[in-house]
Amino acid sequence: MQITAIRAIPVNIPFVAPYRFAYGSIASVTKTIVEVTTDDGVVGYGEAADGDRSAAIMAVAPRVIGHDPLDLDAIETAIVPGYAYSPWNDVLGAKRTFGAIEIALWDIRGKVEGKPLYELLGGAVRTEIPLTEYFSYRYPGPNHPGESSPLEVARECARLLEEFGGTIFEGKVGTVGVDEELAMVREIRAAIGDRPLRLDCNGGWLVATARELIPRFDAFGIDAWEEPVEGLEDLLAIRDVTDRPLSTHVTDLPLAKALGVPDVIVTNLNEQGGIRRTVEFVRACQAAGIGFRFHSGETGVASTAYLHMTAAIDHIDDASQTLFRWYGDDVIVGGPYVPRGGVVPVPTGPGLGIEIDHDALDRCHRRYLAEGPFPGADGAEYGAEFARR
Repeated sequence: MQITAIRAIPVNIPFVAPYRFAYGSIASVTKTIVEVTTDDGVVGYGEAADGDRSAAIMAVAPRVIGHDPLDLDAIETAIVPGYAYSPWNDVLGAKRTFGAIEIALWDIRGKVEGKPLYELLGGAVRTEIPLTEYFSYRYPGPNHPGESSPLEVARECARLLEEFGGTIFEGKVGTVGVDEELAMVREIRAAIGDRPLRLDCNGGWLVATARELIPRFDAFGIDAWEEPVEGLEDLLAIRDVTDRPLSTHVTDLPLAKALGVPDVIVTNLNEQGGIRRTVEFVRACQAAGIGFRFHSGETGVASTAYLHMTAAIDHIDDASQTLFRWYGDDVIVGGPYVPRGGVVPVPTGPGLGIEIDHDALDRCHRRYLAEGPFPGADGAEYGAEFARR
């Protein structure tokens, strides 16, 4: 069996309402869907998480075509440099590029062997994958009113609890005024009772600000903090002000072990270079006593891959993030997923166990061509509204 063709299709997945966070606002996310075809007619799908990576993927395609899709070592060697740093090559970019393709190779293997991905990874330790409910201030969308006050956000959380049985609630702070956000957290706590409540600041606070504000928010029973500050050294500088777990998207495991922070690393499948390298990274986190979970924002392709990984790896025992309820479109049949009772069942079909909706894929690609990458809610004006403070 040989790889005969590779396609890379950048897509935009719109949100039903633009959400607000420390960086500004986002009305959609840009991802790149990868399609790998073999001479036996087997087609596998992968995804790049970091926007339009189609040019990079197609640039390495000639190095991949002709390889056995099951020979991950040879294909990785053809794409990823054998060194950690170079002033001439983008090593991280190469890992992300290979990671997108590698997901598709696992999908092919599962289809060839007639097994779901989680079986290829050793079998399921869980079949229902825990996910958080998400909240933030949101601008009005085409058919959605958004949320612009503490009470409106709390009412949305109450709806998610009543309609879908949400079990863990996670959302944005560091976005509007502190008193307003404290009122929001107070209202959410009243709406969800004693269920876990997590806050994500996207690194929007300085150390001094975080040291002052975290205890005030913790008074409402915060379950965990994600990136109240940027960087592991800054996390260490606030470690003493809260006994709640601290998480980050920084994947520097040696530094994390040396500093003793974070408690949890939150990332995607591309940063380490695909499924196999992410499995290795999760096991290294486990050995270091550091938790692991996935963040959200991918299409149904990569999201399904992380459902399978969570099913197969005992250490991913905490609820990962999800923005599924915010998606206005997806590229898979039946997507986006609809969590109920705080979980989504892992697909059981071969490979990823998904079917691409080709009409939807084309629609999302045309949306990217029309809008460009990562369009804002109304343009760039929101980006300056939330300076890091």
